[in-house]
Amino acid sequence: MVIFFSPFAKVASVRLHLSVVAAFDFEVEQMDVKTTFLHGDLEEKIYMKQPEGFAVKGKKELVCKLKKSLYGLKQSPRMWYQKFDTFIRELGFTRSKVDHCV
Repeated sequence: MVIFFSPFAKVASVRLHLSVVAAFDFEVEQMDVKTTFLHGDLEEKIYMKQPEGFAVKGKKELVCKLKKSLYGLKQSPRMWYQKFDTFIRELGFTRSKVDHCV
C-alpha cells in the first residue's frame, strides 16, 4: 500500500504508483480528512479570546487555553504532520527516500 499524505507529491511518484496499480489491477482509494488540523497536539501554551457568542457575562476578559490545534494556527500543519508521521510509522510504513510526501 502507498500513502500520499501531501498534495505536493512529485508527479513522477504519482505516475509510477498509478502505473503499478494498472499493471497489477490493484484498486486506488482516495480519502480527505476535513478535520485534519483538529487532531494535532500543541507543544506550547496558546491562548485565544473567547469566541463570539460564548463569552459569559462578567467574564468577557477571560481567555481560552487551547488543548488541540485549530485551523488557522501557524503550528497546526506541523502538529498534525508529527502526529500522522508517528502513527503511520507505528503501522510499519517507511518514507520514500526520493519523495518525502510518499
